[in-house]
Amino acid sequence: MKITNMFSPLLFIAAALLTGTATAYDPGKAEEICKKPQFRDFSLPVYKEPEKTEVPPESTFTFMVSPWAKADTIKLTAKNQNLAYTVESNSSFHRVKAKLPADFNGQFVRINAKATAELGCSDQNGWLVKVADK
Repeated sequence: MKITNMFSPLLFIAAALLTGTATAYDPGKAEEICKKPQFRDFSLPVYKEPEKTEVPPESTFTFMVSPWAKADTIKLTAKNQNLAYTVESNSSFHRVKAKLPADFNGQFVRINAKATAELGCSDQNGWLVKVADK
């Protein structure tokens, strides 16, 4: 009898510890919950072989970003230059509007967009365009 009474507190402590680890925080869960921003509806034709579609010089373009992205975290670059842009937001999307700079005439340009979601995760997307000579 004395042996079982001695192990009872140890069994209780072990059970409490095992229960605590079952409900521990898992950092991988944060990524499952956070929806990454999505980019869609890029308005310029993307350069592809064999079509080799070119866009007019100094073209204006738009694309949409999902509404769970924070509008003030959107970054837009091309050829390692920040591009000036405007953002129009509503409950369904953020519409980003920008214009290709004149110095890109006759060049291949990759337009890169990046944004961070409300919960902190981020994503990026890009589009390759060929700008026609002026």
